[in-house]
Amino acid sequence: MTDLERHAYDVVVIGAGGAGLRAAIEAHEQGARTAVVCKSLLGKAHTVMAEGGIAAAMGNVYPEDGWKVHFRDTMRGGKMLNHWRMAQLHAQEAPDRVRELEDWGALFDRTPAGLISQRDFGGHRYARLAHVGDRTGLELIRTLQQRTVALGIDVYMECTVTKVIKQQDGSIQGAFGYRRENGRFVLWQAPSVVLATGGIGKSYKVTSNSWEYTGDGHSLALQAGATLVNMEFVQFHPTGMVWPPSVRGILVTESVRGDGGILKNSNGSRFMFDYIPDYFRKETAETEEEADRWYTDKKNNRRPPELLPRDEVARAINSEVKAGRGSPHGGVFLDIASRHDADYIRKRLPSMYHQFKELAEVDITKEPMEVGPTCHYVMGGVEVDPETAAAKVPGLFAAGEVAGGMHGSNRLGGNSLSDLLVFGRRAGLAAAERARATTVPNVADAVLKEAAGEALAPFERDGGENPYTLHAELQTAMNDLVGIIRVAGEMTEALERIEALKVRAKALTVEGQRPYNPGWHLALDLPHMLRVSECIAKAALEREESRGGHTRDDFPGPREEWGALNVICSADGEDVALTRQPLPVMPPDLAEIFEES
Repeated sequence: MTDLERHAYDVVVIGAGGAGLRAAIEAHEQGARTAVVCKSLLGKAHTVMAEGGIAAAMGNVYPEDGWKVHFRDTMRGGKMLNHWRMAQLHAQEAPDRVRELEDWGALFDRTPAGLISQRDFGGHRYARLAHVGDRTGLELIRTLQQRTVALGIDVYMECTVTKVIKQQDGSIQGAFGYRRENGRFVLWQAPSVVLATGGIGKSYKVTSNSWEYTGDGHSLALQAGATLVNMEFVQFHPTGMVWPPSVRGILVTESVRGDGGILKNSNGSRFMFDYIPDYFRKETAETEEEADRWYTDKKNNRRPPELLPRDEVARAINSEVKAGRGSPHGGVFLDIASRHDADYIRKRLPSMYHQFKELAEVDITKEPMEVGPTCHYVMGGVEVDPETAAAKVPGLFAAGEVAGGMHGSNRLGGNSLSDLLVFGRRAGLAAAERARATTVPNVADAVLKEAAGEALAPFERDGGENPYTLHAELQTAMNDLVGIIRVAGEMTEALERIEALKVRAKALTVEGQRPYNPGWHLALDLPHMLRVSECIAKAALEREESRGGHTRDDFPGPREEWGALNVICSADGEDVALTRQPLPVMPPDLAEIFEES
């Protein structure tokens, strides 16, 4: 192929968010020739939208906090469906990863004693989120980006990977893609590929996710022969903007509630007191007086119900809206104006203040926000080894949101940033170790020609389907039929629609040329979104219970037998096959942690 760029590396990282950059830094520091490939510009990854903080049991605010408490909170938040070893490693290593960021130049907010400040978040027993106002993700990316550039790691910006290439023995050989600005094809040959591609939110109509989140990493892994675990668990963040329509779904950070914001319905009632689950009653305030005392005497009073795990809050808001007690635009009210003065709000929540002021003409220092659930995060992802972040395909690794297992059925706020740091590092380390012991032959021209042909196919057709039409239909199906509340009949209908869309997607037509062609980009993303949506819907139909981010109206409540099972997706030709797999058994010494107060 004459129009093909060829590059050879030891490790290729797909994605330049927190997980990707941390993996690349580690691989480079282990001596591996490393490249980062990203759809967007360096520094523009969706990680910048993580506002509240990095969860790590550093004990800077509460000395009694520690990894065991963080581990227990994470497992309980995930309804015990987490991979126990991932949750353990995450809780143990997160403090070191935060201190490492500080060593590399991150400027965290400080306590009066000069330590890294830590704030409260839903589901965490103690204040443990290291933060930079409500712009923590931005600071994390800035720090990792500067280190990546300083180390001289090669970064290929505005490039999309369309295929992970394997050798005949099934091991990784590299990645194939194209430059978005001119359509030129690129081969990155390497024995180790790290997927750090983020989530799947653009399959839904209402989402907090940016345009990059098309599930391409999940799909590429499936195509390469890897498995996905528990894709039914999609987190709907309880507080996204609901008005005006142009910003519907944009995230309203949990920091608002962590700093005292309360939720009210249209009757002015603080409704979360009506939705406290039994297993949280011991540590959750049941009266407004108890909840208000918590903010002045946090150590000795129970936490307000607004700081329950995200799945509980999202379901409560959904119930209030369905009962006719929602706000004028279909959400509920989030009020911090009555809790703190304007200077405090502008200092602690500068991004939220400007976001609502500029986008919704709402001054959050004077009036409440209208918020509602928005598709935010997928707990399911590539099935990986906890120690190495290795997928089941030799040479393939995954870290961050694209990897599954760590968060179980529901992720606690703040755990995403510490997750990507902990397992980004582990993925980079293991990828470099594999590369040292592995050589790969040159990729055959026939393989490259086939990959190029698949990518160019939409240009070869006339009068076919419009990718924007199909995308809108997919988003509507997922939003309406596989959303926050699910029933078998609707999910069956969704799968029928997805199957029809898969057939129509084979006839996608793109006009124009390869340079700067957003229709072409979407045409290549659509098969990924369809494949991942099929995984979500099939797994959700299979799991006949309600747990975490998966709520079945026809199977309310958790069922004991499902609490010990993972749902595994694998590729079966162009379809998705499901199997049930026993959950790894937690060792007795860790199980004892849950017996402690």
